[in-house]
Amino acid sequence: MVRLAVDGLIASGAVHRVVVVVPADLVDAASALLSTTSLTGGSMPPVPVQVVVGGAERTDSVRAGIAAAPDAAFYLVHDAARALTPPELIARVAAELQAGSPAVVPALPVVDTVKAVDDAGVVTGTPDRAHLRAIQTPQGFAADLLRRAYATEVGATDDAGLVERLGVAVRTVPGEPLAFKITTPLDLRLAESLRADADQAVAR
Repeated sequence: MVRLAVDGLIASGAVHRVVVVVPADLVDAASALLSTTSLTGGSMPPVPVQVVVGGAERTDSVRAGIAAAPDAAFYLVHDAARALTPPELIARVAAELQAGSPAVVPALPVVDTVKAVDDAGVVTGTPDRAHLRAIQTPQGFAADLLRRAYATEVGATDDAGLVERLGVAVRTVPGEPLAFKITTPLDLRLAESLRADADQAVAR
């Protein structure tokens, strides 16, 4: 999944450097895995890939990634669990940043009815799903904005949540079904099936 995610970032032609954040005991394995990753994105010059040690929490790992690229003008924060994210989506987020948006996230309309519940599991409300979106990655940010967001110790479930607390508007761009998060055995089976289909199509 890490290899596919990195390949997708490079294939987008929108990134100039990739920092992969992993647990300390996986640094050597990740470095070996990525040593054969294609380091060119089309007509782009070679893209360096660096592996660094993350932290106990997701926010700690993102901080480690930010620290490893202190001279960046923009950051794309991506999940390896979204390994099949199309390069076109990555380029779309980057283009929106280049156009002047300080914070950009890919989003899909919510198709299920969503219920709010209390601690006892009793429904307390039904949000209008017309105004709900499922957020994907990569999430893109102006570098100074993300650094400022991570200067706080406030937790959030995603990076955009930290930025929102600063009062900065987060713009959405259309997401992609293939950018789904691989978290369950069923997700993994779907991802493997899609990958096998793609490999067969290339082989024909």
